[in-house]
Amino acid sequence: MSFTVAIDGPAAAGKGTISRAVADHFGFAHLDTGLLYRAVGARMLDGTDPAEAAETLTQETLARGDLRTPEVAQAASKVAAMPEVRAALVDFQRAFAARAGGAVLDGRDIGTVICPEAAAKLFVTASDTVRAERRYRELADKGVETTFDEVLADTRERDTRDSARAAAPLRPAEDAVVLDTSQMSIEEAVAAAIGAIEAARKGQGR
Repeated sequence: MSFTVAIDGPAAAGKGTISRAVADHFGFAHLDTGLLYRAVGARMLDGTDPAEAAETLTQETLARGDLRTPEVAQAASKVAAMPEVRAALVDFQRAFAARAGGAVLDGRDIGTVICPEAAAKLFVTASDTVRAERRYRELADKGVETTFDEVLADTRERDTRDSARAAAPLRPAEDAVVLDTSQMSIEEAVAAAIGAIEAARKGQGR
């Protein structure tokens, strides 16, 4: 029987790290849905129509080595605001969520649009300055030349676009557990997420 965990939140809040740790802890499959939009965004930068890119998404595209670059991140945020792109990717995500053995999906609209009936929902967030600092350190570790102010401006621009878009705007589901990681270590955040999911599993008698 399937048990779906929906984990949403803005960029660099820690939802990816938490989602992977949660999936490992419970033995669930994990899908970073943001990677789907990054792949579409990357193909858009290559000149492909976004809707066509979404409809013809392949594992090869998902394995591209440039999907974590700032340019692709911005492109992903832009294509994610396109209803035709979101519609093309919905079935893929819902099929993954329904797999036997349990699934963890992280993104921006999992608990509100993709899997509104998910057994456990978390909304992972942090202040924009904390998230920008995390992203800045990550880029510096990869040798990407930028400044904190540029990363902060980029973070705020993405937040505005993701929250204001007409198609599936970024927001917590009404029944989501909100997890603010601003002052948390990775270990503390993962423990809090596991605790919330354990409570949901007990509530379903699992």
